[in-house]
This record gives sequence, C-alpha cells and structure tokens, in this order.
Amino acid sequence: MGLTQDPTFQKLQDWYTAHSLNLNMRHMFDADKERFQKFSTTLKTEDGDILLDYSKNLITDEVKKMLVELARSRGVEAAREKMFSGDKINFTEGRAVLHVALRNRSNTPITVEGKDVMPDVNKVLEKMKAFCHTVRSGQWLGYTGKAITDVVNIGIGGSDLGPLMVTEALKPYSKGGPRVWFVSNIDGTHISKTLAQLNAETSLFIIASKTFTTQETITNAESAKEWFLEHAKDWVGGRFSLWSAIGMSIALHIGFDNFEKLLSGAHWMDNHFRTAPLESNAPILLALLGIWYINFFHAETHAILPYDQYMHRFTAYFQQGDMESNGKYITNQGSRVNYHTGPIVWGEPGTNGQHAFYQLIHQGTRMVPADFLIPAQSQHPIRDSLHHKILLANFLAQTEALMRGKTTDEAERELKAGGLSGEALDKILPHKVFQGNRPTTSIIFKKLSPYTLGALIAMYEHKIFVQGVMWEINSFDQWGMVGWAHAAAAAADMMKQNDKQAPL
Repeated sequence: MGLTQDPTFQKLQDWYTAHSLNLNMRHMFDADKERFQKFSTTLKTEDGDILLDYSKNLITDEVKKMLVELARSRGVEAAREKMFSGDKINFTEGRAVLHVALRNRSNTPITVEGKDVMPDVNKVLEKMKAFCHTVRSGQWLGYTGKAITDVVNIGIGGSDLGPLMVTEALKPYSKGGPRVWFVSNIDGTHISKTLAQLNAETSLFIIASKTFTTQETITNAESAKEWFLEHAKDWVGGRFSLWSAIGMSIALHIGFDNFEKLLSGAHWMDNHFRTAPLESNAPILLALLGIWYINFFHAETHAILPYDQYMHRFTAYFQQGDMESNGKYITNQGSRVNYHTGPIVWGEPGTNGQHAFYQLIHQGTRMVPADFLIPAQSQHPIRDSLHHKILLANFLAQTEALMRGKTTDEAERELKAGGLSGEALDKILPHKVFQGNRPTTSIIFKKLSPYTLGALIAMYEHKIFVQGVMWEINSFDQWGMVGWAHAAAAAADMMKQNDKQAPL
C-alpha cells in the first residue's frame, strides 16, 4: 500500500486541508507557555546532552500524534527491527544492511543467514587498530626509511565524503597523526594539485573503494602510481561505509582511540533509535517532520545549517546520504510513487550562509525547513569566547526571527523610531515585513567530540532510513548512479577508439 493510500495518511491529509492555513507558530507560542517543553527532547548520552528542539515547527499535539500513528501504520518499527536483526532489507540487491554492525560496541550478535557477523567485524577493527599504531608510532616507514607524514585517500562518493567530513570535523583531535588529503574528482587538476604538495618519501596512499571498479578511483589510483588493490568484503552501501575499513584515513588522522569513540557515539544512537518510544525518538521525530513538510506542504528542499566551522562538510555528506538513498520513485512493489520522496538537501555553515541565502529562507516564496546545529562549547574559546558568543547569538536570533517574523505594525514602529515618516515610510514598509512561520529544528550539543559526531551522523542515517520505509522505497541501492557510471565508461571507451583512429 503506497503512502497516499494509507488511511492514516488520508486522515492527516484531511486535517491538513482543514487546518494548515491556520497554523501560526507565533500564536502557538503565545498561547502555550509550555510549548518548548512539549516539543523538545534531551538525549542523555555518555558524552553530554544533545537537545533536539522541534518546537519551532508547524505542528500541534494532534499533528504529532497523527504523524506517530502514520509511522506505526507504515511499519517503521518492524522495518527497524529487521535492519538490526540482519534481514536482507536491501531488497533489490538481496543484501543485509550492516552499518549498525560495524559500530556495535556491545558486541551483541547480529546474524545474517544464521551466522554472527560480529567476529568478522571485530577482526577488521583489530587490523585497523594495529595498522594505525604502526603508522602513527613511526614504525611504518616510507621507501627511504622516513616516517609517514601524509596520507592520501583516493576514493569517491561514500569512500570520500564520509572520511573527509569526519576528519575535517575532528581536526582538534588529530594531534600526533599524519595530515590527510582526499582525491575524488576525475578532473586531473585534483590529483595533480594534491601530489604537488607531497613528498613521495613520506606519503601513504589509501585506495578506498568497495568494488575497485569505480572509474574515477581507479584512474586516480593509477595516476598516483602508488596503489595496491586487495579484495574487500562488501559490508554496506558506500554512503554508510565510514564506519568500516573505508574509515582508515579517519583512524590514522585522529587515532584509533578516537575512532572507537566515534563508533561508540553512533552505537549509542543506534540503541536510542531501536528502543526509545516513537514519541521521543530523535531520528523518528526528524523523519516525521520531513514527511509532514514534503508530503503535505510540498516542500522541495531541506537545509542543514551547522554553526560550527569544523562541520563545514557535514551538509555535503548528508546531501549524498539523503539524496542517493531516497532519490527514488519506484516502490518495493515495483510501482511508481504518486507522491514526493527525498528532498534536495543543501546548506552552508553558520553566518556564511546568513550572508548568502538566508534572504530566501526569510522572505522567499518557497518553504525551506531547516535544521540548525551548534555546540554549546567552542573548540577555540578565544577572547573569552567572544566569537562563540556572537555565533550562538546569531544561531538563536535566526531561529527566533524565522519563527516570529516581523508584522507590519512592528516594522512601522521600527521605521518611525529610525526617523522615517510619510511617503518614504510607506514606500519602504512592505519590504521590511517578514511573514515568519518558517519551520526550523534546533540541535544543540555540548561539544563537537568524536562521540557526539558519531551520534549525530547515526541520527541522520536513521532519519533517512525511516523516511525510506514510509515511502516504501529502498534507501540502500543506487541504480541511478550505476546507470550513468556505465554510460560514462562507454563514452570513455568510444573516445579512446576515436583517439586511435584519428590522433591529434
């Protein structure tokens, strides 16, 4: 049964038709002083609290209740258990989805076809740990006997975006580790500029790939003239693979102890996702808000706006994670959907975005639901945390302004206070009005540590999974990407033939 045929969806659709135009967040906050307490949840992790504040969304108690009912009706709980139990939920490729096994720090058995996969997972982690120690301790030497100072990760997609995002986010934890470089683009400029900055005597190359057939990766690896291919087990979809040996560059950069903390944070979120009631389950709440805006308000995009410069690749990572996972229109029954699925995901960090595109979010004609993320503590509290205080003030002001807006009366009073009156005031007044009522979710955490980053990544991964279940699509294949890759390979072969027949 497709989403729109579900009676629970139709019940919510009737409510939307009757009441959505009357949803006004400013009025809802004025009428209910407990709104923040009602529509927020605090996750008590082992590395500090994570606050999920979804009170500045176009929802009521009744809407939330119906959204949770919709999740149950769509089979989210059963699908969640199938994933954690090792069932082959990637139905187009006949595979289990095992990224949760890769970070299963409790070592509880996860069986696939009767076999517990955890011993194999632990063997890989032990090999990674040993290799990290030899490189970071200086025991692994370059060809002239010098210690490794630089690691080059050659990969693309999930073999690039995840490790790149995490190593950038956790730079403060990289002391004692080699510098890391990432080469992904087939454009020769990328590999050439990178190699020009390296010393071959102290460089280590990691060829990161699931199949070792990706055109961009193999071409770049061959061009680097330093590569070694080894058969790797195909545990997970590429966009979920930073938890596996694909994350070797992460472990080398931040150290294996910190890599294990990254896994532990993700495992905490896995347990929360698996056991918390739907009504207070962070990934499920995020997923349901997305369903509300995509399938009822017909929002086309979703912004992820981290107010932390170290997270400057976080949005790009989940642009792939979301759009490659849920950019589908065929259901598990083989039929075409008659509703929207995955949104366009975009964004930039902090105040940079404010000076680029927030104008459209505030006064544009499109609804852009947005997640705002910020740490309570900065990694660099310079000038008595002045910079971070200003950053936090902007974070709070933006979500408040997007919710409240500015009425005509408020704008007029502001203009009069500035000395305007008469025709000049009347002319500028319409441009100073902000409708407000723009939905945002605030995610506030103690500090961007390896543990907390792992929890945040897992939270968004599970959000994407839940939405895929509700849309009845397979979030773990990527046939669209495979199709154009084959077309590109065929075009490249044709160009080679043409070069042989008519050399320049």
